[in-house]
Amino acid sequence: MFDAIKKMMTGGEKAEARSEMDPQVAAAALLVEAALSDGIYADVEARQIRNILIAAFNLDDDAATAMQTKAEELAENAADHHQFTKVVKACLPAPERIALVEHLWSVALADGEKSPFEDSFIRRVAPLLAVSDRERVLARSRAEAAARKS
Repeated sequence: MFDAIKKMMTGGEKAEARSEMDPQVAAAALLVEAALSDGIYADVEARQIRNILIAAFNLDDDAATAMQTKAEELAENAADHHQFTKVVKACLPAPERIALVEHLWSVALADGEKSPFEDSFIRRVAPLLAVSDRERVLARSRAEAAARKS
């Protein structure tokens, strides 16, 4: 009886499914959320996300597109981004989390505009990924330098 009550209170099977989320899909969902945070999901941001998925996770175009589609669906239906940050923090080592923050900046800068909403999103997410303010600022600098080269 107590197990049934506990399942009801914790979300039961939904909670278990969330903990089994692929960390790469969770990271992709955060990239999508970064793009959505200014209210506009531009084509250039979607292309940037797909390119990041291909490079970061060694995916072919079809696999990256499938992962991006799943991430878009998860991001659109998510109540908040904590379900994604929790998985990424638990499953990815610090260098990969720092690289993810750099990729978040790359997506935010992809449309050529510096949005305060995207900036705010990344400022909120980085600590949840256990990325320090210093590393977040350095990641932004690297992303801005890469954007200037493109």
